[in-house]
Amino acid sequence: MTVAAGVIAEARTWIGTPYLHQASARGAGTDCLGLLRGVWRAIYGAEPEPVPAYTADWAEPDHREVLHEAACRWLLPRPLHLAAVGDVLLFRMRDGSIAKHLGIQSEVGSHPKFIHAYTGHGVIESSLSQPWQRRIAARFAFPEGTK
Repeated sequence: MTVAAGVIAEARTWIGTPYLHQASARGAGTDCLGLLRGVWRAIYGAEPEPVPAYTADWAEPDHREVLHEAACRWLLPRPLHLAAVGDVLLFRMRDGSIAKHLGIQSEVGSHPKFIHAYTGHGVIESSLSQPWQRRIAARFAFPEGTK
């Protein structure tokens, strides 16, 4: 199984997990970062670095791209226009704001989809519709290798 196939298989096991800020426990609660952390643990073992506590408005006062910086440390940057299954998508929810939502591309082609933990919905697989596509700030791949 490729890393990308393993990422999608694991992410789909999280579908239905309730949304819970700062959590990363499949079936119990997670946020978008927690989903990514949980998939990472399943694929590689231990998380690559500790995640400090964060508030809903974290990084906004300093306008610091915390998620983008962390993704650049541990994931492989990919061109925005080259969609692939298993890609980590980093979203900027408003023009001019920091990127602070994550998802994992689960399907490409004419009906692209992604898996993400979304406030009020929990972990779901959503259509990667034009409104979502316009918000993609960066695209990354998981590195090759498993635990």
